[in-house]
Amino acid sequence: MCDPKTVTAPLPDAPVAPPELTLPNHVLGSRRRRLWELPSQALCPVIGACLPLAVLRKRVGKALGGEALVQDYELHCGAIHECKQRGRIAELLNRELDQRYAIAVRQAARLKTTVQLRDAWRQASAGAEVAGALWATLSHPRCDALLQDEVLQDIHMIQHQVGSSHRADLQRIQALTHENGVLGAELGRAQQRSTQLIAERDRRIDELLAQQLRARAELVLRDSRIAALQSELDTLHATQPALRQALLRERQLLDGQARIQQLEQDLQRVRRALRQAEQGQVATARAIETPLPDEERPAPSLPAAPLVALEHQAVLCVGGRAATVPVYRRLVEARGARFLHHDGGEEHAVTQLDATLAAADLVICQTGCISHDAYWRVKEHCKRHGKRCVFVDQPSRSGLVRALTALAGPDEPARPAPPAALGPVAPTAANPAGLDLAP
Repeated sequence: MCDPKTVTAPLPDAPVAPPELTLPNHVLGSRRRRLWELPSQALCPVIGACLPLAVLRKRVGKALGGEALVQDYELHCGAIHECKQRGRIAELLNRELDQRYAIAVRQAARLKTTVQLRDAWRQASAGAEVAGALWATLSHPRCDALLQDEVLQDIHMIQHQVGSSHRADLQRIQALTHENGVLGAELGRAQQRSTQLIAERDRRIDELLAQQLRARAELVLRDSRIAALQSELDTLHATQPALRQALLRERQLLDGQARIQQLEQDLQRVRRALRQAEQGQVATARAIETPLPDEERPAPSLPAAPLVALEHQAVLCVGGRAATVPVYRRLVEARGARFLHHDGGEEHAVTQLDATLAAADLVICQTGCISHDAYWRVKEHCKRHGKRCVFVDQPSRSGLVRALTALAGPDEPARPAPPAALGPVAPTAANPAGLDLAP
């Protein structure tokens, strides 16, 4: 407990009241005791525990008409000294206590005996709200001397416990403050990482949105192109209604040509069989004839120049006049080959030439009767696939025979010549007709 005699606070002098009287229990009335009616040993815990320092400083300053410029301990001791008798400060503090703890006062007012008041105090002192119970118990009309001493003893020990717990709380608060600082720093780093992750996520989202926009633009462009092409196709079908029928007829024509080639092969086999049968009959007739004397036998003729073997082969004639094509056909088919023809781009499409070249084993190129495009297609195809090719400058039967004879000769054939516009090839011993032969 503090000693108010050692305090020199700038508080106004008040008239000295007569000493307090401790009333026995049998003369206690029904009126609650005021703050200045409490014993001096009860003022210290009441003012110290029931009034916060800020409230006490405010009330004392109001009573003084200014601000109390003293330290907290001096303010506490001066208030105790002023509350020993009734005065301005004692009345303001008494009113503050009644207003602050009005609920506890009303609850204590229902207690009619000292025993009930003692039980209520013991129950309240074990809880957290001790200040209100302290004021309500000490100011109660049924608080006798024994209960008053018990209350003061309990509040004295409670103050010691509060002080020690306050110091423990300060240590715990310091530890919590340090931990809070550490956690705050960690939280700051976590927030920084989170901010970076959010920024990275937003950047990735922006990239994906940009990719999505580009993909949508490409899809729109593709759909637009498809729609334009479809519209163009519909326009072509509308302006040229016979286009589809023409394509169908072209397919039918190609199928017919393949069928004709198959029939021509069958016809060649039949013709070969007929020739073999005729040759057998002629040989039999000559065997039964009487041989002539030596002087009556005709003189043997010189052997004809050998022609290239054409048995079971497909011979393609590119170019040529319409009158020489049947002659070439008879000459080739007479040697057991299948004859194919392409006019070199006059009426037949040049694009069909590649398929016809692929089906041929030997190519006869009329260099004077085909286009440059067809000529270079023939030359490139034969060179790439290693096919035999005969280049004929002037379309005629004798020219084809000479070309086939030169192709079958032992000497190396000459280099092929370009179309007629590029100039003829000079005759050689292996190529007496002046023809251009490609291997």
